[in-house]
Amino acid sequence: MQSMPISKFKATCLAALERVGRTGRPLRITRFGKPVADIVPPAPQAVDSTWLGAMRGTAKMLVSRVRAALTCTI
Repeated sequence: MQSMPISKFKATCLAALERVGRTGRPLRITRFGKPVADIVPPAPQAVDSTWLGAMRGTAKMLVSRVRAALTCTI
């Protein structure tokens, strides 16, 4: 794990975060030589399915209510 003093981190914060995200290697921030924070890359995001079929299997069809609604409107 790489280490960086907090003063340098403050000056190059965005570049340091970019490097952690790009390389996947964590970064330890120190103050007076003692660790105060660890910057770690984000966990991989789950791949979302396409919007077509994304809700498959999540709904129930209530046939009796549909039939009752159809008979009332005829």
